[in-house]
Amino acid sequence: MSRLIRCVCLGLIGLALIASTAHSAERNIIFFITDDESPTLGCYGDKVAVTPNIDAVAKDGVRFLNAYATTASCSASRSVVMSGLHNHKNGQYGHQHDFHKFSSYWNVVSLALPRVLQNSGYRTAQAGKYHVAPEEVYHFENTIKGNDRNSVELAEKCREFIANKSDDRPFFLYFGTSDPHRGGGRDRTSALDEKPDLFGNKPNKGSYPSITEVFFEPSKVTVPAFLPDTPECRSELAQYYQACARLDQGFGRLVEILKANDLYDKTLIVFTSDHGMAFPGAKTNVYEPALKVPFIVRDPYEKVRGVTSKALISHIDITPSLLDFAGGLDAKTNGPKNWVDPDKYWQQRQANLLENRSGPNKFRSYHGKSWLHVLSQPDAVHHETIFASHTFHEIQMYYPMRVVRDSKYKLIWNIANPLPYPFASDLWAASTWQAQLKKGEGAPYGRKTVGQYVHRPKFELFDLENDPDEAVNLADSTEYVEVLNRYKAKLKDMQKELEDPWIQKWDYE
Repeated sequence: MSRLIRCVCLGLIGLALIASTAHSAERNIIFFITDDESPTLGCYGDKVAVTPNIDAVAKDGVRFLNAYATTASCSASRSVVMSGLHNHKNGQYGHQHDFHKFSSYWNVVSLALPRVLQNSGYRTAQAGKYHVAPEEVYHFENTIKGNDRNSVELAEKCREFIANKSDDRPFFLYFGTSDPHRGGGRDRTSALDEKPDLFGNKPNKGSYPSITEVFFEPSKVTVPAFLPDTPECRSELAQYYQACARLDQGFGRLVEILKANDLYDKTLIVFTSDHGMAFPGAKTNVYEPALKVPFIVRDPYEKVRGVTSKALISHIDITPSLLDFAGGLDAKTNGPKNWVDPDKYWQQRQANLLENRSGPNKFRSYHGKSWLHVLSQPDAVHHETIFASHTFHEIQMYYPMRVVRDSKYKLIWNIANPLPYPFASDLWAASTWQAQLKKGEGAPYGRKTVGQYVHRPKFELFDLENDPDEAVNLADSTEYVEVLNRYKAKLKDMQKELEDPWIQKWDYE
């Protein structure tokens, strides 16, 4: 072969390689959401946690210090994440599965995250935990099946979708783990009478394929202020941290797959949880440990990286933010540029138009707003005040609560406060709770007693600056009458603005 021919051949090979690399779509999105995880990560200063992969991405992105779920219930929270709307607007008040049977309004289809990204030119896939309804509303083009307790295995099953170059559209991957949710039975090797939940871990210190399990000593974990420092609680926290370490490895595998396909610097990565950890005092509550979540964003197109932001952000901001990144957010309507009229959508599918598909709601705009600009301005303010709520978890757990909070004060309205606070079945059975319950209502439970946790006042007002653990309720203090009334008015105003039907409860009961 002559030198000229060799040069031509090498040139053609080089061009082919460049073309292959160039074909990788820009502005991809991976949204990674865990199940029942608080900010118990190394990058948030937790010295117990083993989360090197998430920490590494946080170091090269933006770590939000004040990110909040709107509700601490699995399906309800995910519907907010995927609609940009509070539950009372989207209609999914509680669990989607089994006899609970909650679901969003059909007309949310016009704002639903996978739908609007597909309409903006994205190919979409969902892997792992889904847990919302209806599927037609929150529809992904692809569903990737796998063990959502083994996030490394699940990440591998996403490789083909991520690396696919036969479709020149950018991709959106919604990746959900079941870790560190409770489940998998009890640790029967424990010497305690009340055996700890396994939190999805294998019994007898077993491990999942491709996972290097990290085991934690109960004596060495840190007990949060809202929990009792007991052997039972420490044993459950050790199991919880193991599940957190496992999901970190799946996150790391996704990053490896992106880098292997020259996509790491072409992909927005968002990491968060649906709400706080599955312990009484957090999950299904509206206290800080229930609603405060880890939130990390790495935007490869953003020059400002490796920073923290104190901006107050909410889960209602996720859908409009991702749509903004995709170029599909209409700044005037705060809704999709390629908005699809939901009534016409269902007419085209010959749906039953007599069905209650929207309640009284119009689905044109999001409750949340994009935080994309905050990535380059970490000192920027996003929300001055945020709203949170809880109505159901399991269907038998009706206990509506409404919350308004800013950087100074937080007001909780326990609307059904004459009722004892209802427990999720797994939290009631938790050894952390049962061990204290058996000691009686006067037994300590974090900053409260067992009795105070179950029997709640109508209003709870906390000075978050001076009392971040929410230990002292100021609602009955004569010194805080003006503050209480001011925040009641704020709460009513937000309920009115956000079209919350529970606003009626101010006038009766």
